[in-house]
Amino acid sequence: MPEPDPALLSAEEMLARYAAGSLSPVDVLQAVTERIARRNPALNAFVLLNPRALDAAAESANRWRAGRPLGVLDGVPVTVKDLVDVAGFPTRRGSRLTDPAPVADDAPMVLGLKAEGAVILGKTTTTEFGWKSPGDCPLTGITRNPWNPERTPGGSSAGAGAAGAAGFGPLHIGTDAGGSIRIPAAWCGLVGLKPSYGRIPQWPAGAFAAVACAGPMTRTVSDAALMLSAMARFDARDPFCLPDDPRDWREGIDDGVGGLRVAVLPRPGFDAPVDADGIRAVEQAAALLAEAGADVEEVEADLPDTRLVFSRVWGAALARLVLSFPPESRDRLDPGLLVVAEGMGEMRAIDMLEADALRAAAGHAMGRLHQRYDLVLCPTVPAGPPLAGTAAENPVEALWTEWAPWTFTFNLTRQPAISVPMGLRADGMPGSVQIAAAQYRDDLVLRAARVLELAAPFPVAAQS
Repeated sequence: MPEPDPALLSAEEMLARYAAGSLSPVDVLQAVTERIARRNPALNAFVLLNPRALDAAAESANRWRAGRPLGVLDGVPVTVKDLVDVAGFPTRRGSRLTDPAPVADDAPMVLGLKAEGAVILGKTTTTEFGWKSPGDCPLTGITRNPWNPERTPGGSSAGAGAAGAAGFGPLHIGTDAGGSIRIPAAWCGLVGLKPSYGRIPQWPAGAFAAVACAGPMTRTVSDAALMLSAMARFDARDPFCLPDDPRDWREGIDDGVGGLRVAVLPRPGFDAPVDADGIRAVEQAAALLAEAGADVEEVEADLPDTRLVFSRVWGAALARLVLSFPPESRDRLDPGLLVVAEGMGEMRAIDMLEADALRAAAGHAMGRLHQRYDLVLCPTVPAGPPLAGTAAENPVEALWTEWAPWTFTFNLTRQPAISVPMGLRADGMPGSVQIAAAQYRDDLVLRAARVLELAAPFPVAAQS
């Protein structure tokens, strides 16, 4: 039997082989970079590659030979979304209007990954300032889906989704203000975790700081938990991050769902669309969780219309962002971003306060629901990925009809939510479901996702 491609190993498998001396971080990095050279020209997953990655892998290999690995990720390649700072590289945010100069400091999550020995492979593409779900931006163009390059990988963590599905290493940082981890995870066949708000510190704050989280995008649930362990550490720069809770989030991941109560959510506060493939995926996941011992039933949550709430939060943030640039340069921004900003820019303060009150009401409703149910199960996306590079005629409407109707509610309520692969759609693209838990119960979404992963294993997209 031929040896597996090192680039397609999980992080846990890489680490086990490093410890056994049967593989080195240099071997892995070479396999990953060869795959990138072969496949990335058609996918466009990267903004830049780290020219010092090979040196970092060699240093890691020396540590492993000495039996002194730096941390739990020593020698594992990691990509970083280009909304997140990596010292020595620019953070362009998918925009032609940002500063091309290198930044001085690592973002908190990057610092955490480096402290555990991870090798920064490069920076992945994003939509401009993370504003939308289709994976293109003015700065780097169109990023494509490895399952079908005519389709988008989703966004705004477009490059992370494409890189994960194409086998460009096992671990990828995404960010998520309305679904930007979970949507590309769903459309690329990955595990994508949006943790509880504040679990992973962030700085500098982005355009959507009140609802945004950073999190792992991986090919396995256990790798997502491992990556979370390195990223979720207190950092004084983020005034909203949770107190330090150093732990291995893999602990308890195989405890199953026996005795847990699962609410299947038919509406996230409005009649969100979902196609037949999405319904089948939820039904399959519900059956698998029930077979594993969970008590599963369909339940309505007393939620306000979260479309109204999120569109105001989203629109006001984009209007503020556009106003930060001189008028004469704004025509270089994504046209759709300008449409949203112009349409929402005249919002009254009382409208924003009303939206914030409704956001609290949504959080209260989900908190009450979780007094009775441990987990919520629902679709991740309304349908399969659209064609790559297709502009939305009405971005505000697309937000809740084509992009994020099932994801943005959990940003408003600040709960942990995870997208898990669930079979293939009728067209051969990945299917998915979404699992959420009460605030700070990130352990429960990982446990449930692990149950589904074991019951319905999912293939890697990129074998070539």
